[in-house]
Amino acid sequence: MTEIELRKDIKTKTAVVFPNVYNLDIKLSPEARLEEASGLAFAINLDVVYKEIINLKTIKPSTFFSKGFIDRFIPIIEAENIELLIVDTSITPIQQRNLEKALKIKVIDRTALILEIFGERAKTKEGVLQVELAHLTYQRSRLVRSWTHLERQRGGAGFLGGPGETQIELDRRIIDDKIVRIKKELEKVIKTRELQRSARKKIPYPIVALVGYTNAGKSSIFNKLSKANVFAKDLLFATLDPTMRKIALPSGREIILSDTVGFISDLPHELVLSFRATLEEVLEADLIVHVRDISNANTKAQKSDVLAVLDNLGLKYMENDKKYLEVLNKIDLLPSGLYSYGENIATSAETGEGLDKLLKAVDNRLSADFKEERVKVPASDGKIISWIYENSEVLSSKLIKDMIHLKIKISEQELSKLNARLKK
Repeated sequence: MTEIELRKDIKTKTAVVFPNVYNLDIKLSPEARLEEASGLAFAINLDVVYKEIINLKTIKPSTFFSKGFIDRFIPIIEAENIELLIVDTSITPIQQRNLEKALKIKVIDRTALILEIFGERAKTKEGVLQVELAHLTYQRSRLVRSWTHLERQRGGAGFLGGPGETQIELDRRIIDDKIVRIKKELEKVIKTRELQRSARKKIPYPIVALVGYTNAGKSSIFNKLSKANVFAKDLLFATLDPTMRKIALPSGREIILSDTVGFISDLPHELVLSFRATLEEVLEADLIVHVRDISNANTKAQKSDVLAVLDNLGLKYMENDKKYLEVLNKIDLLPSGLYSYGENIATSAETGEGLDKLLKAVDNRLSADFKEERVKVPASDGKIISWIYENSEVLSSKLIKDMIHLKIKISEQELSKLNARLKK
């Protein structure tokens, strides 16, 4: 077994602390942040044996925490055999190095933890490249001891090597060379994606992107909808990521449903930049569906974080924006009858409740600007009749003599194409 495989088989005993800094504005409660960080650690198979909220009036430039905390924490490390400390905030390279020296264990911050998770999850070539670019951008600012993840082909596990492991001293020139190489490779991937997007525009299915805070149930909704409506033959976009599916709406209209990476508070800047290509599907989407976990006590703060990430991508949404649709998920976890959702779309990915209303709402939103038109088509012209059913919503159909009289809802763009076909 390699060292990496061996380390994955052994659960690293981990401590997670959230520094609750006096007068520092945080959206989630300290308790929620601590639980979230513990959940992130669990997601990469770390064994969280200790967690604590540390109330701080000031941050010490050299070690972040006071000497009192360090002295108090050393016996806890020894008693619990702790090998790794996760500090759920950003710390400087100097603070990381000094904490490791004082505590004699590996220390990582929130950014490193999230980068680690993305490394574990990266599967496609593009994802692996983007993770490595994010790692390099992060490491370039610190040049401290770290595992030799730069020598590996895939991302992940880049920060968890212990002080006893072989260490490398990263040189800025080497990192810069690697960054240039990765960016060139990513440019090739982006060009391929642009070709795919051009092909998609020739057969213009609307793109509906699901976004949401991590663990909001977004992927569960995606799976339910795609399993219920997935097409047996999907030959047009065989090279698309497995998180995109073509599905049918209640009107019969076809769309591309895209599942995106879960958002999180304090998303590392490196990831926002390096994963921009992945999130291009969001930028190109005709409709953004924001899935919220309504059962979470911090749902409002999570919504704010998601909107902040979208804003960073250049997408600023207001509540009444036609391109933005909000879904309140996980209603099965709320006490029955105690909540009124008004006009909001309420769903349960677990039970399937409300998913039909969601699809109808997506259908209505995408066709909000459609016009009602009446057209007559020769009953013998199967080709154009088929085109109409694929590119518009047919409200009624009557056969009068040799002509089919159709009442349809259609976009201006498709209407112009239809008129051109009818003239021919």
